Amino acid sequence: MNFDLEELKKNHNTSYLAGILERLNREEEQVREMMGGDDDLHEMASLELKSIQEQREVTEKQVQDILDKDKEEEEMANEVVLEVRAGAGGDEASLFAWELAHMYELFATMKGWQWKTNYESKNELGGYKEASFEIKGRDIYSMLRYETGVHRVQRVPATEKNGRVHTSTASVAVLPIRKKVLFEINPADLEMEYSRSGGKGGQNVNKVETAVRLIHKPTGIDVRSTNERSQLANREKAMTILTAKLQQLKEEEEAKKYSGERKAQIGTGDRSEKIRTYNYSQDRVTDHRIKKSWHNLPKIMLGYIEEIIESIKSGETGDEEE
Repeated sequence: MNFDLEELKKNHNTSYLAGILERLNREEEQVREMMGGDDDLHEMASLELKSIQEQREVTEKQVQDILDKDKEEEEMANEVVLEVRAGAGGDEASLFAWELAHMYELFATMKGWQWKTNYESKNELGGYKEASFEIKGRDIYSMLRYETGVHRVQRVPATEKNGRVHTSTASVAVLPIRKKVLFEINPADLEMEYSRSGGKGGQNVNKVETAVRLIHKPTGIDVRSTNERSQLANREKAMTILTAKLQQLKEEEEAKKYSGERKAQIGTGDRSEKIRTYNYSQDRVTDHRIKKSWHNLPKIMLGYIEEIIESIKSGETGDEEE
């Protein structure tokens, strides 16, 4: 196996084993030099090389086991940031964004997960222009990873006098919080803004500027954290979310490169991809990636989405209804 020893040293789980592999490499080099200089030592050196090789194989297997376990933990993170954002459709889109967030919150409650608001921006009707939530619990990313994308609602808005069906959209992003950060963010690439955390009606309920907005200048990505009690805590939370966003961006690019893999079969994970339609007049939710529909929409919006999630995870397909 060919491991990058410098990368192994950065991982505290493999740094000790990286040191062993370095020592074995040095010992092998010394033995081979000895073999070339004295024929009488050839047999002894061969035995020494065999011993080194056996030690290396054992050590490399330990390294691979640790890396496989790390990868599994990374894949199945137990903490995520879930974001919702209103898309096309004005106030109706904002109300739908709130309903989606509420649906996920009810689902999280059923699963026994912890739900916490990081940031929310509402319109006058109480809908979400955008909002960010932190969820912690077992198997969260495994369950929610394929919720990322554009969700579309088709219904007659309460404000519509002529009974016409409107189509509105809201986007969802599910960002795993990684235990191991795969890259570093250059402080020079960050712009930081502070403000007071606002209450209802935009009133400033804090006298201290605790709310934080972070902007990553190379990508234009910005994140906010307003609900922690101190500026430092909000700054740390914003940095955690920004790191997750940049990692997700990297993974989206990778998924597009390898379009034949399973990830691409059920979507690239791109936030701009239309994944699901909620049709109220036909009491139906349709996931376009697996072309399968479910009925009893009011119950689904109360958080009963596990059947949908499991179907997507398993790649179960059906006949898409339009």
